[in-house]
Amino acid sequence: MLRPFYITGLASLSLLTAAIVYKPVSVQAQALPTGPEQAQPIDPNDPNVVRPVTQESGFLSVQGGQRLMQEANGAVSAQNYTAAVKKLQEARQVFNQLSNFYQDLAGSFSAIDNRVADSQRRKALETAQMRDEATYQLALVHRAQKQPELAVPLLVQIVRSQQPTRDLGKKAYQQLFELGFVDTPFPQAEQSSATP
Repeated sequence: MLRPFYITGLASLSLLTAAIVYKPVSVQAQALPTGPEQAQPIDPNDPNVVRPVTQESGFLSVQGGQRLMQEANGAVSAQNYTAAVKKLQEARQVFNQLSNFYQDLAGSFSAIDNRVADSQRRKALETAQMRDEATYQLALVHRAQKQPELAVPLLVQIVRSQQPTRDLGKKAYQQLFELGFVDTPFPQAEQSSATP
């Protein structure tokens, strides 16, 4: 008497499991904004076709960051400081993301393929340098706008990133000195007379 119920229950459970397991899932690719251009979504019918990022026109690229820097320079020349700040912030973000991505890749390939790891580490350093240059320009624009409270944190970041002995680190520290945020000049002026 219990046997037909058991078979019926088992059949129902099998159908329910099949419906759950084989239920088609609809996946839609999301296009993420990447600046002026929009990323192309992955074709759901052919997800294995990967379209390469074009380095010349892509927003997340060294060329994209350099283009933003050029636009910022043009805005500074036209004394459009609001536009310059926006472009420099975007360039700084692009270079920072690139540097982080390259550093992550270098870490992933460390002890697996040192050639790839070294290449990615070199790119991470290059893009970090570009980020710091964009940060320095941004600090100068804030200074021109008479906003030292915005310039000082950026200059301190540069000194920490570049070290005070490197060119850009020295320039950033000099700006901090001129703003009165620090009171000790660096590098120290050499003594003109030798002590006996």
